[in-house]
Amino acid sequence: MSEPLPPSALPTGGLFPYLQLSPATEVADFYVRAFGGKIVAMHPVDDRGRTMHIHLHVNGSSLMLSDNYPEHGHPGAAPAAFTLTLQVDDTDVWIARAVAAGATLVMPAQDMFWGDRYGQIRDPYGVDWAINAPKR
Repeated sequence: MSEPLPPSALPTGGLFPYLQLSPATEVADFYVRAFGGKIVAMHPVDDRGRTMHIHLHVNGSSLMLSDNYPEHGHPGAAPAAFTLTLQVDDTDVWIARAVAAGATLVMPAQDMFWGDRYGQIRDPYGVDWAINAPKR
């Protein structure tokens, strides 16, 4: 039986994404650099360099990652049909940091009709991110 997770490693919020992207440790390191994330728990890598679980805190929310495990029914596929949205304090700062870390700018930050400043990036693993903040 494994040890229980420390309280700091338990999920925050009521809904959080669980992404299967390989190599998950590399993805987690990118999210630390791009979004100021913090790795709060990680299962050790196996003999093939894969991990079945990484838990990060990103901007006050939990994000879970694992590598693809085709032998267990999780072969992996290119991310599609979803966008992760970060509600932040400064859209321009968050987009600039993500792009500096290696993300691709999809839509530059601009003031939107709903009253916020909004932009989009794509991370190097194919995940689309919307970055949104109240206009200053």
